[in-house]
Amino acid sequence: MATNKRDYYEILGVSRSATDDELKKAYRRLAKQYHPDANKDQGAEARFIEVNEAYEILSDTQKRAAYDRFGHAGLNNGMGGAGAYDFGGFSSINDIFETFFAGAGASTQRRSGTQRGADLRYDLTITFEEAVFGCQKEIELPRWEACTTCRGSGAQPGTSTSRCSACQGTGEIRRVQQSIFGQFVNVSMCERCRGEGRVITTPCEKCRGQGRVRNNRRVVVNIPAGVDDGINVRVTGEGEVSARGGTPGNLYVILTVKPHQFFKRQGNDILYELPISFTQAALGDEVEVPTVDGKTTNLKIPAGTQSNRSFRLKGMGVPVVHSSARGDQHVIVKVVTPTSLTVEQKRLLEEFARLEREQSEQNDKNIFRNLFEKTKDVFQ
Repeated sequence: MATNKRDYYEILGVSRSATDDELKKAYRRLAKQYHPDANKDQGAEARFIEVNEAYEILSDTQKRAAYDRFGHAGLNNGMGGAGAYDFGGFSSINDIFETFFAGAGASTQRRSGTQRGADLRYDLTITFEEAVFGCQKEIELPRWEACTTCRGSGAQPGTSTSRCSACQGTGEIRRVQQSIFGQFVNVSMCERCRGEGRVITTPCEKCRGQGRVRNNRRVVVNIPAGVDDGINVRVTGEGEVSARGGTPGNLYVILTVKPHQFFKRQGNDILYELPISFTQAALGDEVEVPTVDGKTTNLKIPAGTQSNRSFRLKGMGVPVVHSSARGDQHVIVKVVTPTSLTVEQKRLLEEFARLEREQSEQNDKNIFRNLFEKTKDVFQ
């Protein structure tokens, strides 16, 4: 029951023990990254569909349980139609036999191919600016690498392997079993040669026949501009190699972004709170505002500005990943009340308060006078 579909956990970049919150966080990040409206790259739409399919299955408790137990085969809905039998998520009874008794052809194909090495995870902390503009980091990690002495074969140089006597070079052990359905052949991997069909007579002295050794490796990771906290960057082929050859796994670098002292991020926009005085808010002013680019820009504060008013600096936010577009910077003004005043400042404010009070009283009188005149006109 072969399938070309990728593993759903691999698609979302999470482990098989991931919680519902971790699944949701990974899905939202990837859906945003590959949404056709935001990502015009070739293949982005296909990845978006793939991510949605993976989350649909793993977010459903019953579907996830079936997938964890049987893989993609456990997600079929039966044969369908009237009088059809329910095979517990399998399309036919043959799929059950293939899953539990491992058909000979499929088993031989799986075991004859070299195994893919394990993926690695590395947690990396970067600054706010590095996440915005991208960077290049060199990291060091321990991993299994191909033995340079035997070149991954596991055999001492100058020696050769011999055919396994237990499985006669097939890599499989076949056992005939009787069941209520008839006679079946149970095919299992040969334990002596581990499915390879050949055994090492003289193991490599350096790797002791494993074909790989443990080393510390320095890897350069390119962090694209616009990444956010929790994003994982895949470095293809920088994972571990499997025993005695095979394709290396991948390295997944999980990013943690340090918070900035002044800036906050909201999607691809940057938020900045600008404190201004009461007089600046009342009379208006022109001030310098810092940007994430490391430069300042002039911002005009109009007279009568209220606290929490937002001003937009277009195109000065976070770059969109793998795109030339950028978000905006939003400057939110905060009117600061003075806590200590000089004698002269206090006198002027008291004078201002007196004038403000007189103006308010005059306005109240005008309102009352207008209301009285209108009422009088009605009665006349």
